[in-house]
Amino acid sequence: MKLKILIPTALLALVLPGSFTFAAENHAGHGSSPKKTETPADTELIAKARANYPLKTCLVSDEALGSMGEAIAYVHRAAGQPDRVVFFCCAGCTDDFKADPAKYLKKVDEAAKAKAPKARKA
Repeated sequence: MKLKILIPTALLALVLPGSFTFAAENHAGHGSSPKKTETPADTELIAKARANYPLKTCLVSDEALGSMGEAIAYVHRAAGQPDRVVFFCCAGCTDDFKADPAKYLKKVDEAAKAKAPKARKA
């Protein structure tokens, strides 16, 4: 009788932790902290970007920035282009961004364009 109880419990112990980890990694890392490798120049760039950032939501998940602690700043670097700072709700969203940065940078550019004051016609 005890064996019947132990086997399902053992199977749950094997299956459930992986399920929770997988779910956490899908929108991930909620609660995990990114490695801080900012240079002083990055810190200045991030501060400027934070002041003028056109979105109030995570670039990837659309959750409110700050809803899971301080928003995660990421400096995107691409050869021949200026560095760009984007913000995420959690460190896990950076992987989704890295998979298709053009898609997400377009979203930031559209938000910035919508937020910019319209030029007056003369």
